Amino acid sequence: MTQPRAMTFVLAFGLGLAAALPAIARDGIAGPYLAGRLASRNSDYGAAADFFTRALISDPANPGLLENAVISHIGRGAVDKALPSAHALETLNEKSQFADLAILADLAKSGEFEAAIAEMDKGRSAGQLVDGLYRAWALVGMGRMSEATGAFDEVAEASGTRVFGLYHKALALASVGDFEGADRIFSGEESGPIRATRRGVIAHAQVLSQLERNAAGIELIDATFGDIDEPEITALRESLAAGETLAFTVVQNPSDGVAEVFYTVASALSTETNDHFTLAYARMAEYLAPTDADVILLSATILEAQGQYDLATEAFNRIPPEDPAFTAAELGRAEALVADEKVDAAIEVLKQLAKTHPDRADIWSALGDTYRRQERYGEAAKAYDSAIATFAEEEPGQWVLYYTRGIANEREKNWDRAEADFRKALELRPDHPSVLNYLGYSYLERQENYDEALSMIERAVAERPEDGAIVDSLGWALYRLGRYEEAVTQMEQAVELMPVDPVINDHLGDVYWAVDRKREAEFQWKRALSFEPGTEEEAARIRRKLAVGLDAVLKEEGAEPLAVTKNGN
Repeated sequence: MTQPRAMTFVLAFGLGLAAALPAIARDGIAGPYLAGRLASRNSDYGAAADFFTRALISDPANPGLLENAVISHIGRGAVDKALPSAHALETLNEKSQFADLAILADLAKSGEFEAAIAEMDKGRSAGQLVDGLYRAWALVGMGRMSEATGAFDEVAEASGTRVFGLYHKALALASVGDFEGADRIFSGEESGPIRATRRGVIAHAQVLSQLERNAAGIELIDATFGDIDEPEITALRESLAAGETLAFTVVQNPSDGVAEVFYTVASALSTETNDHFTLAYARMAEYLAPTDADVILLSATILEAQGQYDLATEAFNRIPPEDPAFTAAELGRAEALVADEKVDAAIEVLKQLAKTHPDRADIWSALGDTYRRQERYGEAAKAYDSAIATFAEEEPGQWVLYYTRGIANEREKNWDRAEADFRKALELRPDHPSVLNYLGYSYLERQENYDEALSMIERAVAERPEDGAIVDSLGWALYRLGRYEEAVTQMEQAVELMPVDPVINDHLGDVYWAVDRKREAEFQWKRALSFEPGTEEEAARIRRKLAVGLDAVLKEEGAEPLAVTKNGN
């Protein structure tokens, strides 16, 4: 299976491999080395770690192999196993940021903050942003709070890192009981507003509760999350409403603070890239906070994005059923199983989850989506029925469930139900281009409501002019209406937007045939065949058109001939 992050990972491994190759060849350990390279090419951290470790038995002082072993062990989530190779690189005076990460994380885990600062003063680094925040938390750990707040301020004053410095300064103040100071930062009173993250809002709500301001905490949660149905947030709000004084748990000690640093940076990077550095930061956070559900979910999500589905599933599995994040973990595990082509296992996960949480629309929706993508449309429609049955009142965001149920019903040939679902989706979300396009195109295929279909599709194109599938629908509507010359323009545009789509190329062939450009039509049909149509029936129809022409095929099918102009009746 193709691994989307393979090239990035190979580049990382390649930093030391060129130098390592002569020794490998000389010592006769080409097998483990080549196997390690192959595993790294596939971003298979576990296998890569095993093979590079075996290679190190024969060449324990090879810097390239040592760094590759560090990277692989970190990737698989075994920071403790990365440490021996990291320290070995140190004895060889070889610089490696991955080794530095592992060593600094280990020092934080053991609470050796004075030693950590000494290491940083000697040049050990976990990255520019991490270094400043790490140093500040280390100073907190050493009891030098005034110096720590100054260090957080330095990060906040640097270009592009204001939010990071202020957020961690607030956490540090709260962790030592200065809840007033933390609130001034979170509220924006001290240094202006800072972007509200999920964990930041939870931390601020806990701070407000410590200040006996539960009502303000509830107001903050409602303003940020609205009616979001998330167990941890719901439980937090309920505790505040019950008058409980919430403990400050986001960061309870300096080691937790360093874990939050790694988590913060990994979260920020994951919005842009999910490469080996992003995963390394997430794994450091996991090493320091092994039971933190948010940290585990982040690692799992990054691994899934890298195509490491087994490791992602392993991470999701570490969240216990009693954890409020368990449902999110199970949904993530199901996604990873589907991506790994273990669809039956994913369906079983979702079915069990639906049994224990029958009032969760998102679970039923995920089950319906999984069935639908497997073309099990009847089962998909029933799952969507269960999702819609959980709605207590009508909301605009529900449009997507009616839309997806409409697709399932249409594919099951339950057209009356499908049409009602599409109409309901448009009632909740007027002029949504996907719904307009699907309903309009369905009318075209059913050879009814041509004028309304054209109007729907024109509105969809106005919203998404660069969407080849929607532009194709417009061209097909014009073709159905007998406006062939206009159809050519739209179909050619659709093919430019989606040049290898078999349906669009097939449609362009039909339109060319309709305007007597028969040679070009045959060329497009052949292109459509080369792009492998979705079903054998579709392919057979294209081959028949190549054999006898479109006019003959329409006659064989009992369809109206091309010359007839449709009037919508």
